[in-house]
Amino acid sequence: MRIAPISAVLGSLVAAGVAAGVVLQAAAPVPRPAKEFTLTLPSGKQAQLASYRGKVVMVAFMFTTCPHCQALSKVITKLQNELGTRGFQAVGVAFNDEVNTPNAAGNAQVTAKFISDNGVGFPVGYAARPAVMNYLSLSDVERWVVPQVVIIDRKGVIRAQSAATGTADLQTESYLRKYLGDLLSEGAAPAKSGTPSKAPAKKAADKKTS
Repeated sequence: MRIAPISAVLGSLVAAGVAAGVVLQAAAPVPRPAKEFTLTLPSGKQAQLASYRGKVVMVAFMFTTCPHCQALSKVITKLQNELGTRGFQAVGVAFNDEVNTPNAAGNAQVTAKFISDNGVGFPVGYAARPAVMNYLSLSDVERWVVPQVVIIDRKGVIRAQSAATGTADLQTESYLRKYLGDLLSEGAAPAKSGTPSKAPAKKAADKKTS
């Protein structure tokens, strides 16, 4: 299913959902072990999330054309600059139509332009949409939005993930700074068995899909 472009109608639906206090669940339960994921950087080099094991990793799955994704990338850059020395690593993955073509050079160019235009200060690559959907445990038959955010602790456990229809907290600078700071302070300690870490409140946000 193709993602529909942002529209005033869909924006109104999102606002209505927030106003109604709709509670949404993540696409998959957290905490859970993170699966491996590979992205291609503009240089053509492939990177794996497993290479960041031992750090607190925030992965933002984005559309290069999405204003919310562009804004989030600037927030994440600030957090990377502030928290990087403590063991935080942000990673961006573009997976919209513009970076899902057979033209590898074109895909790299679109991704590099996104990085340049938004002053991104963390690695951003691209990946095929089916691989992203599988990683997020999302289905083409359900409604979902971008950006989708996943936060992985030092042990390689996913501790937070956006709801399919968006989680506002995971795009809010103040919330992310505290949440990531807590995970960094936690060090390598695993989440207590049977007691999931506090997950952000689920709120509908951003661009809907058709």
